[in-house]
Amino acid sequence: MPEKMAGELTNERSKQTVGRLKSRPQFLAVRQGEKRRGSLFLIEVLDRKLTDAEPRVGFTVTKKHGNAVERNRMRRRLKEAVRLHAGFAMQPGHDYVVVARRDVLTAPFEKLASELAQRIETRPKHRRPETDRSRKV
Repeated sequence: MPEKMAGELTNERSKQTVGRLKSRPQFLAVRQGEKRRGSLFLIEVLDRKLTDAEPRVGFTVTKKHGNAVERNRMRRRLKEAVRLHAGFAMQPGHDYVVVARRDVLTAPFEKLASELAQRIETRPKHRRPETDRSRKV
């Protein structure tokens, strides 16, 4: 049996790689997609219509949520939750942006990870197009 290299995952789950969103235009493009709201974060999802491409994820923590140390801790917690628990649920060819809320800092890690996996797997309910929404005045 081959020995494990340092840094290799010991987890026996399927190891799906998740790419990263790095540039501002990539993050802005995802804003046009659907939004999945949660108590700890908001997830924006964009289907790139590329079924053979790996999913990509980006993380956003705004300055209103604390100083740099707190924001970096929030980002690290979200990255680890995706790596351990939610990467398998991401659809190929989709981009995900996780926008953190302040509660990410203090929430138990298991709750954070389970909610993240749940939000990624959840399909939104069908909504009528904006042009159909007529109001009676």
